[in-house]
Amino acid sequence: GVRAQRVNVTVRSGLAMVLSGSAEPCAQLRVSSIGVVGSAEQNRRHSARFFELLTARLGLGAERIIIRFYPLEPWQIGKNGTVMTFL
Repeated sequence: GVRAQRVNVTVRSGLAMVLSGSAEPCAQLRVSSIGVVGSAEQNRRHSARFFELLTARLGLGAERIIIRFYPLEPWQIGKNGTVMTFL
């Protein structure tokens, strides 16, 4: 659907990563979006859902996962030879 066309996922496994001083297995999720991750209230809801999914799928405790939210403006994303502002 339209929503799926606006989601891009990159997975990089096997990276050396330290979280909270420990090199035990961990994960970092970076989420960037236009108009979806711009407030604490929005990100609290997103965080709860992502943590539920990631802890279940990865078998990690919530303390071994960090999520970073990056709000974007339409002019910061290029697509189809232009930027999202004009699409």
